Amino acid sequence: MTTDKIVLAYSGGLDTSVILKWLAEEYQCPVIAYAADVGQHEDWDAVREKGMATGAEKVIISDLKEEFVRDYIFPAFRANAIYEGSYLLGTSLARPIIAKEQVRIAEEEGATCVSHGATGKGNDQVRFELTYLALNPKLKIIAPWRIWDLNSRNRLIAFAKEHDIPVPVTKKNPYSSDENLLHISFEGGILEDPWNEPDEEMFKLSVSPEKAPDKPTYIEMMFEGGTPVAIDGERLGPVELMTRLNTLGGANGIGRLDMVENRFVGMKSRGVYETPGGTILRIAHRDLETITLDREVMDIRDSLVPRYSKLIYNGFWFSPEMQLLQKTMDAAQEPVNGVVRLKLYKGNCIPVGRKSDNSLYSEAFATFEEDEVYNQSDAGGFIRLNSLRLQIQALNRKK
Repeated sequence: MTTDKIVLAYSGGLDTSVILKWLAEEYQCPVIAYAADVGQHEDWDAVREKGMATGAEKVIISDLKEEFVRDYIFPAFRANAIYEGSYLLGTSLARPIIAKEQVRIAEEEGATCVSHGATGKGNDQVRFELTYLALNPKLKIIAPWRIWDLNSRNRLIAFAKEHDIPVPVTKKNPYSSDENLLHISFEGGILEDPWNEPDEEMFKLSVSPEKAPDKPTYIEMMFEGGTPVAIDGERLGPVELMTRLNTLGGANGIGRLDMVENRFVGMKSRGVYETPGGTILRIAHRDLETITLDREVMDIRDSLVPRYSKLIYNGFWFSPEMQLLQKTMDAAQEPVNGVVRLKLYKGNCIPVGRKSDNSLYSEAFATFEEDEVYNQSDAGGFIRLNSLRLQIQALNRKK
């Protein structure tokens, strides 16, 4: 492949540090190391210095936190996105915004190629490359894991040592992790055996439920159009709100998940996740919907959630079907306004109250006491009409 400049999605970790050096040597051209700040705890000065020391022509660090929460996390949570009933899509949501910015930088810098550190076995290669191709199909894609012979963590570590590249991973504890404002994920090492329980020392965002406070924490979350806007009456920007939720959830042992999921490429993979703030957000949002969404609207919306979530997981954020679904999800959220009161206690997030000016809940209709708005005798005809097909089947069986 002929190229004159490459933009690499760079984190400063083991894989992309080795890739940066490998690209520079293999293609003999300038490599721009691009790092996306999506809320991970990182020493960005150190990332910049390491990138330059490893051979980058330039290191670009883009602060994407506000856009990530506002335009990716919040829309997904308005749709109650969840993959295979458990995963809140922390990594899946971050990849399209990272790749989108990478395309913008490539165009601005006059680069002809983009590269990433995703392996040939995982989902991230699909998420990165579908975004590249959706936004600028003229860019050439270099995926080192699919073409080089450094096909194991041990070989990467050996390459790094040979080229004096410091890496935060050891053979004893070779976890692969991904962190952003929504979550942190862990894969590899002892986690590759799904029978092994994760080491407690591995977790970064949360205390264990056993070590959480013995006294519950109560909070109130306000939503407008399905989007969270305030905690305990204090209006917060998107980043501040997610940061606050992560702190509250983490302190109460909320949001840990250990699952085996189905990757898009076809294999099963074990991942451990911490999503403290996202777990609170989803529970609160769904609870507010119980008093603000029409039953049939909720039924239709819920039927679309698996499809919507799979599109995110599989990397189709910038697809026409995703745009259609997002508009549908957001239209359903117009009445989702109000406040939810939550009890946070030892790994649990429990809704204990909800209110809305446009609530569909009517105490007058729901009461078990005497009322003047519901004729209970009407239920007999309602039941008979709904049982008609069942009666016909029963009569046919008796023939």
